[in-house]
Amino acid sequence: MKTLIGMLVNPIGLLGLFATSWLVPLGAAHAGPAADACAAAAASQYEIGYESIGRESWQIDTEAAIAACTRALKSEPASIEVKGWLARSHFAAGDTESAVPLLEEAAEGGHVVALAILGDLLITGDGVSQDMERGAEMLMRAAEAGYAPAQNSLGLSYDFGEGVSQDYAEAARWYRAAAEQGMSKAQSNLGLMYQEGLGAPLDYVAAAAWFERAAAQGDASGQVNLGKILQDGLGQEVNLERAAELYSAAADQGDMYGQNNLGFLLENGLGVEADIADAAEHYRQAADQGMALAKHNLALLYEDGRGVKQDYRRALELYREAAEGGEMRAAVNLGLLYLDGNGTEIDYDEALKWTEIAAESGQPIGLNNMGHIYENGLGVEIDLALARQYYQLAADQGYQLAVDNLARMTGGKTKTK
Repeated sequence: MKTLIGMLVNPIGLLGLFATSWLVPLGAAHAGPAADACAAAAASQYEIGYESIGRESWQIDTEAAIAACTRALKSEPASIEVKGWLARSHFAAGDTESAVPLLEEAAEGGHVVALAILGDLLITGDGVSQDMERGAEMLMRAAEAGYAPAQNSLGLSYDFGEGVSQDYAEAARWYRAAAEQGMSKAQSNLGLMYQEGLGAPLDYVAAAAWFERAAAQGDASGQVNLGKILQDGLGQEVNLERAAELYSAAADQGDMYGQNNLGFLLENGLGVEADIADAAEHYRQAADQGMALAKHNLALLYEDGRGVKQDYRRALELYREAAEGGEMRAAVNLGLLYLDGNGTEIDYDEALKWTEIAAESGQPIGLNNMGHIYENGLGVEIDLALARQYYQLAADQGYQLAVDNLARMTGGKTKTK
């Protein structure tokens, strides 16, 4: 999902929009106390007829639900609903192998929960052979029946072109359908479409309004996305204090974006009292989840000895992991450590490798540093013409040091875009 991420524009109503004639009418296909017990344990709150007793998958007591639904299936072996709920219980327990055969049977019978779960699995290839087109077809069936989780997933499929042609307008339409039913993830996703102007008008006020709805439900993505809008003052006044509160709420749920963003505010004393040691801890929590930017931010602290004991070798390790994860500022800094011999022996080959990787991505500091390498012959033959080319590319992006370097090499005559 995209992250760090007012007026409502033309909300799509659900009545009259979806065709359901070929799907099992929920709430009517089962009978008996065993099936009722299974429904109470494993139904989704987005299923028609089960709004008051349904629950999120992570709220399922999987042991109790599996026991209840297994008993129900013995008494009603033909029940598509019971098969779907039992499959959902196995899936919530992390037992995809047991879930998939039941999902296939229930999905064939039109059970929306099974269609949505199996559709997601087919798109990701988790526990089944990946088949994005079939997965999208299953999501479409459940989405057209009004099942919010499938609508949100189908929105993601259109957003990223998974199993369907990429179509931001369709993505926004399906996110909205789920968001209007109160699904917090869809509310956050719809907010991002407004924030980025994809499939919806660029509208920071509308984005914030949808993020507010998601955040009010405790959705970590909504909290982070709303926090970023408030931090940057997009469409409203900057409110760093509220941004810090929202990031903290997301961080407390283990969200790595919330952890990293709160770390940044703590490091710089923005909206909260500066606490670099606490910032380092939050960066570490996000880094431990694999977040490249958090690894880069933590590496900066280790390199400078801020909030942690200075440790160039640890900084080198973190910069490398972050650079391998696509964080080009980390590639720049890794190149500098090799160039200066901090945390390692001076290694011009490694310095060139990582600096060039950053430069090839268009990173302005990497471009400038390539100019420095070729101007001074650091592990390469001196090439002043190539150095000027690199400086020029960095200067064209407004990087002042490159502007100064270019002016020095050209006697004060520079051209920048």
